[in-house]
Amino acid sequence: MLRRVFVFGFLAALCVSTAGAALLLWRDLTADPTTAAETFLGSLDDAQRTKATMGFDDPRRLKWHFIPLAERKGLQIKEMNAEQRKAALALLETCVSEAGYHKAEVIMGLEAILKELEKARKDGPIRDSQRYYWTVFGTPSKTGRWGLSVEGHHMSLNYVVDGGKLSAFTPSMFGANPATLHSHGVAGAPAEGTRILGQEEELGFKLVNSLDPTQQKSAVIAEKAPADVRGAGEPQAPQSAPEGIAAKDLKPEQVETLRLLLSTYLGNMPRETAAARVAEIEKEGFDKIYFAWAGAFKPGIGHYYRVQGPTFLCEFVNVQPDAAGTPANHIHAVWRDVRGDFGVPAR
Repeated sequence: MLRRVFVFGFLAALCVSTAGAALLLWRDLTADPTTAAETFLGSLDDAQRTKATMGFDDPRRLKWHFIPLAERKGLQIKEMNAEQRKAALALLETCVSEAGYHKAEVIMGLEAILKELEKARKDGPIRDSQRYYWTVFGTPSKTGRWGLSVEGHHMSLNYVVDGGKLSAFTPSMFGANPATLHSHGVAGAPAEGTRILGQEEELGFKLVNSLDPTQQKSAVIAEKAPADVRGAGEPQAPQSAPEGIAAKDLKPEQVETLRLLLSTYLGNMPRETAAARVAEIEKEGFDKIYFAWAGAFKPGIGHYYRVQGPTFLCEFVNVQPDAAGTPANHIHAVWRDVRGDFGVPAR
């Protein structure tokens, strides 16, 4: 695989494409979120706009989940015409990096694979690459505060724009089923071999397997991985104390792996947003970050990790089989703000 590394503060932002070609991690944007939101809303008719908009203080802004729900807030892609879909995707593009947008595209495309793999099921969830919902909260403004949600199965992206700039972007969740895509024969779906969250998994394995026995004793918090990430669907991140091994107890090469792991998550964000989060992590102190592991040390068996610092919480779990029955081939990965998701201070 080809790799393009961008050095950014203490982090090296790493992006690897699943197709074997390097992706540009950050694009030069010609439109800001506010302008893109105004264009999107302006393309809708009255009935669509009613579905796609809510008040910024509406309690539903804080409701999120990544499971295949029958109903969600917002306007579905399938309810938009070609021009409106283009505007919706352009709005999303202003809130993510090139890598983040690529992940979103593939995750939506994986629904076609699930539909094919589960076609014999009569009682299964709806699988549809167009069942992703856009919601704008409040009135887009370059001076005021407004929000955006883009959500569907295995994806929940939540933003606050304040003064024309992204000020909050959590909860931010990407998932993949199958995590590694095997033969499927579905026209237009992601290619065989696609592994959209591969770096998140590989770097976790690299770090835990680089630890010596004493370090592993500190890092491993359970022999068995949990069933899922914690606090899924909750409006605020878990507030428990960090567990595992502290960054200050890692060797230099292990610290570098941890930095690359964090970069994989931060690399989903626009450059300016990532820069702000890096500055916050640096200010609080990288040594205060903890890495915790549970489950197997190799692929194909359930595994989980957690990275937590004073400003953020990152969780990754791969325990479920994919739709074809391949064990531990179903990833959930989330980044949260322990100070308060959705731009709402934690209590």
